[in-house]
Amino acid sequence: MSKPAAREPQRRNSRSNRARILATARQELGRNPDITLEELARASGVVRRTLFGHFPGRAVLLEALAEEGSEVLREALERGARPGEPAERAFAYFMFSLWPVGDRYRMLLGLTRRDLGPERVTEILAPARAAATAILERGQREGVFHTRLPAAALSAGLEALTVALLESVNSGTLEDDGSRTAIAALIAAGVPEERAAVVVGEVAASLPPVAD
Repeated sequence: MSKPAAREPQRRNSRSNRARILATARQELGRNPDITLEELARASGVVRRTLFGHFPGRAVLLEALAEEGSEVLREALERGARPGEPAERAFAYFMFSLWPVGDRYRMLLGLTRRDLGPERVTEILAPARAAATAILERGQREGVFHTRLPAAALSAGLEALTVALLESVNSGTLEDDGSRTAIAALIAAGVPEERAAVVVGEVAASLPPVAD
């Protein structure tokens, strides 16, 4: 009769191990895409058998990370959507919504070639790319953003800029809560520097405090 009660701590422990493995994999793969599953097990503080019990191979682990990243990105985009705001403010909200999940974004891009494949990564990142392009197109129509590049090409350039700045934060060459990157992106889109700083400051002040 005591077995059902005993199973729940085991399930909780299993869920905890799985979550820890995924969190460690996000971090370590961002640093070294070639890390082995054995190395990930050690970094996660679990034995090899435990890791392979949850993820029997690298492809299974990476697909779990892809699914997790896809869901987190969707949630972030929903939180950051401001269709009623002027385009420059809407884009600042978009940048702030992605910043907390930027490491996932960066990691997925880093795994494109050899693991997930470009088609799978494109599928995962498509909603974020479409949202950015839509805001930029609107801003170009409103005369807020420059039209020297098509919106899709401008979006791709700003994505590369954001990823590069995320890597600078991780390497310790840049300190940023997302504000500096949002300002840089608006400037690159054609917003004057002083105006970009004002817009980002106003948007940052309107956001709820980040939980510790």
